[in-house]
Amino acid sequence: MLLCIATFLMLRGIVRYYSMQDNIGFLQFKQEYIHLLPWKIAFYTHVFSIIFALLAGFTQFSNHLLQKHKPLHRVMGKIYVYDILFVNFPAAMIMAVYANGLLPTKTAFVILDCLWFWFTLKAITSIKNRNIIAHKQFMIRSYALTLSAVTLRTWKIIISSFVLIDPLNLYMIDAWMGFVPNLLLAEWLIRTSKKKIDKRLSFK
Repeated sequence: MLLCIATFLMLRGIVRYYSMQDNIGFLQFKQEYIHLLPWKIAFYTHVFSIIFALLAGFTQFSNHLLQKHKPLHRVMGKIYVYDILFVNFPAAMIMAVYANGLLPTKTAFVILDCLWFWFTLKAITSIKNRNIIAHKQFMIRSYALTLSAVTLRTWKIIISSFVLIDPLNLYMIDAWMGFVPNLLLAEWLIRTSKKKIDKRLSFK
């Protein structure tokens, strides 16, 4: 249900950019870079392709679909991997370099993008080596970072609702809050799952 809501909100935010106008939404705050063709291409590439990675959450973490519809799992998995490694990683890196919020923000987005690439790549190499457990763990980490597209906006609303803060400082804080809590939650889920597996094995 939460993923449905998150996907709907993302789609609603993406639709407004189909007009290709340079003075709407996030672009209002990037007027100094809007004339740079590499940045503009990276922005629209990221905006219009991230939804495919987000949609993978509906198929990649369902045990029912994995058992009953393996071809769908594989196809969506490939779309997810290609979308991140070859489309969104380079686009997001360009955007990270030109991010608002000075060095703290740029650093946060560069780290996020590198971890996103690394976890996704490790998920692929793990499954190719038939290490299913490692594959699942790295996919959880990778998707936790994919969801930063949603949590970044959520934390911005939460923080600005309770604290009167300068927009520049808010963006610097939000850049880290967008993905660090996601990773911590992912690690907690991985450790909890591992403990359950170990417990079941101990009773055999």
